[in-house]
Amino acid sequence: MSNRAANQPPPLEGYNLFTQDRVLREAVEREGGGWVESQALELGEWAGRPETLRLGHLANRYPPVLHTHDRFGERIDQVEYHPAWHEMMRVGIERGTHSLPWTSPRPGANVARAALMMLRHQVDEGPSCPLTMTFAVIPSLRLQPELAREWEPKVLSSHYDPSFKAVGDKRGALFGMAMTERQGGSDVRANTTQAEPLGGGGPGGEYVLTGHKWFCSAPMCDAFLVLAQAPGGLSCFLLPRWTPDGRRNAFHIQRLKDKLGNRSNASSEVEFEAAWARLLGEEGRGVPTIIEMVRHTRLDCVLGAASTMRRAAAEALHHAHYRRAFGRRLSEQPLMQNVLADLALESEAATALALRLARGFDESASHEAQKLFTRLATPLAKYWVTKRVAGVAAEALECIGGNGYVEEAPMSRLYRDAPLNSLWEGAGNIQCLDVLRVLAKEKGALEALLAELRSSRGGNAAYDGFLEQLEDSLEAPSESQARVLAESLAVALQAALLVRHSPSAVSDAFCASRLSPQQGRLYGTLPASVDFATIISRARPRL
Repeated sequence: MSNRAANQPPPLEGYNLFTQDRVLREAVEREGGGWVESQALELGEWAGRPETLRLGHLANRYPPVLHTHDRFGERIDQVEYHPAWHEMMRVGIERGTHSLPWTSPRPGANVARAALMMLRHQVDEGPSCPLTMTFAVIPSLRLQPELAREWEPKVLSSHYDPSFKAVGDKRGALFGMAMTERQGGSDVRANTTQAEPLGGGGPGGEYVLTGHKWFCSAPMCDAFLVLAQAPGGLSCFLLPRWTPDGRRNAFHIQRLKDKLGNRSNASSEVEFEAAWARLLGEEGRGVPTIIEMVRHTRLDCVLGAASTMRRAAAEALHHAHYRRAFGRRLSEQPLMQNVLADLALESEAATALALRLARGFDESASHEAQKLFTRLATPLAKYWVTKRVAGVAAEALECIGGNGYVEEAPMSRLYRDAPLNSLWEGAGNIQCLDVLRVLAKEKGALEALLAELRSSRGGNAAYDGFLEQLEDSLEAPSESQARVLAESLAVALQAALLVRHSPSAVSDAFCASRLSPQQGRLYGTLPASVDFATIISRARPRL
């Protein structure tokens, strides 16, 4: 007698994540990164292999382990990772997910990198943290040219070198950041870590740092950007794990965080005991110096959330296509079709916005209007997309049912990882306050965003009406209403992109459900007139 169960869908593996993501392919081509197609095809094939997808499972099943001392009692402050982690990091580095816009500064480079980042991210979210920080450090590092000349060759290297030794003896280097402290959190100006100059100090000068950081992610990076109080005020420092004379720096890992998700990546609490560092920029300019790094990491928060949405929606669509109940496939049943189509809409809107934001980063240097647009669109997208992903993950898990709730399946991990990108680099209120700040201080930013929104007029009546009401309500928003404003602008931007670029079945459904106050608040409440089958077919991956 066979004990093989019937009516069980095959695992979603053995497919190319890029070729089977029509929305991503279209967005990459549209936003100017189509030249990355061959690389994306290779990475998409790797990311869909069964053995690759298992790497994410293993790295989370066997999380990092901290070793503060060696067997002789000497302080070593090292973190040990599972081999699966190192393999994912190796591929990420070799494929340029940490470096492409800097090593190939051609039109569409940020869009191309975004595609690669989104494909790799779907294997496991954890490695995205050090890959993102290493990518994002370059603009801040270049504010101090002599430090950029010293570090960039290793940072932009295509070699992953996890060895714990001085950077001069390595083929590649990773960067992290450490800003928040116990007493301040997002209020970094409340930081108490002290920086004492050695000699005259000043830009590029040597200092010693004493204090703590409550969150320091990926502590095995080779160097970190750190905020500390110098004599001239809150300042930004480059703090390496090793000093120039070959000694371990006084960077002590107190413990690793026991986190809800993102467990493959080590997040830590650290202390500095007169740790050697160099000043990046001027004293008292710490936040403006590090903000360029923060701005680029916020882009990756949007990319990461959109990636998780895609993986979650793909799992739900795949399961429903094969699973049968009550005499027919789940994907043929009207109520399930409503839910699946709704998840596909959310995923497509997130991908469209993420790739449009990446193009804004590409064009900001040469187009003032794009710079202003991107300055406002970044906190909007960071706020909205990273908040929506948790609901998508929860609903996708429910589509799969009990099999989605067990640890062998990827959905439980996706669900735990989902809130991270909303928390990292400023939670929701921080993003909304940034929106208000941009509107007040960045002249022309709102007009640049409105120009983008107005370019979609005439494509959908519901969108036209929503935009008209939105423009009438934009005068001097109060702080208490900042979330209402951010949500309205972000959804309008997603709708504008879908109206302009997606099939009418998609854009009409999105506008009817997201721009109407009469529609339901949960997924699966699309109007009955929606073309469910077309939306589902566009989004479903095929083995």
